[in-house]
Amino acid sequence: MPASRLVNTCMTCGGPLLVDYDMDRVGGIVERSTWASRPPTMWRYRELLPLNDPAEAVSLGEPITPIVTLSELDRAPSNLLLLKDDGRLPLGSFKARGMAVAVSRARALGAKALFAPSAGNAGAALAAYAARAGLRSRVYLPAATSEPFRSWPAALGAETVLVDGTIREAGERARSECRGDGWFEMSTLREPYRVEGKKTMGFEMFDQLHGRSWPDAILYPTGGGTGLLGLAKAFDELTQLGWIERRPRLIAVQPDRCAPIVKALDEGTPRAAPWPNPSTVAPGLLVPSPFGSERVLEAIRLSGGAGVTVSDQAILDAMGELLRRHGVSASPEGAATYAGALELLERGTLRAGETVPLYNTGSGLPFDLAALRDLVPAGSPP
Repeated sequence: MPASRLVNTCMTCGGPLLVDYDMDRVGGIVERSTWASRPPTMWRYRELLPLNDPAEAVSLGEPITPIVTLSELDRAPSNLLLLKDDGRLPLGSFKARGMAVAVSRARALGAKALFAPSAGNAGAALAAYAARAGLRSRVYLPAATSEPFRSWPAALGAETVLVDGTIREAGERARSECRGDGWFEMSTLREPYRVEGKKTMGFEMFDQLHGRSWPDAILYPTGGGTGLLGLAKAFDELTQLGWIERRPRLIAVQPDRCAPIVKALDEGTPRAAPWPNPSTVAPGLLVPSPFGSERVLEAIRLSGGAGVTVSDQAILDAMGELLRRHGVSASPEGAATYAGALELLERGTLRAGETVPLYNTGSGLPFDLAALRDLVPAGSPP
């Protein structure tokens, strides 16, 4: 498929498309020191981003986000737990990475109007970058979406549509209403470029940790799985450049009442089956039927990784502990990785002495922890 064509999915099989680069050419023009010498934004990795010209970038100044060392845990004194904090990005979420690149490329290829379903942060990011690019946007939200995630897209100029059900039903409605008429879909893995933005997470980890505390495993909160696929793609490209020899194990963290990826990993199936009656306090993880799940599962398995589920109560406890003990404001999705780390330490899956970054995908500031606790049924397991 030519890179000059505005396209969503494979025209033969309907599956996700990924971007290929001439890695020999990239290796000939980029050295390890090249990226570090540039301004500390995600656009420093431009040779491995789908832009013909840096001027094509639609940007809100996306910074390199910090990696915070978490204080030593009593149960894991020899492990180095780190937290990559994407709550510092524009609009307080990692969705800025993918949408910045995807909107940039869509505009460069002639798109005029963009749409996507969203459980929260993706809708705000799409609206913001579309506004920055001078494009129309439309966001389809589950009717149960909380404030401010319902109001942000509209405030940023997007048309908003509320849909009964989960993000699955929102996506179905969106594709039905926006078919034709000039709209281009920006849903998870239904276009090639959000993955390219998400892979900058891995490039940043390389800049920040290579030669010091290279990760043994990375815990990632998994809804649609674009971020996991982006990390895998980043480490694959760094390997092709000859800059790393060992890839971290990728560990998917999902809530126990919506865990299609973890279930597929446990059962050894090639793709995830739809999860019945999904529910969780973490809106970004409420993805009962992830599109392109076979790609995500393959990435996890090739890394030697695994999956773990955590309860809603454990997620909320982790949000509180990250605040009180570590001073970190984490979204429920990001806090799920902390809960997952505690579970994996109990099991011995995270081995003594390992370096383990936890990925916080968003700020906890939009969330009312007390209100979230009221959503968890009394007597729920920790």
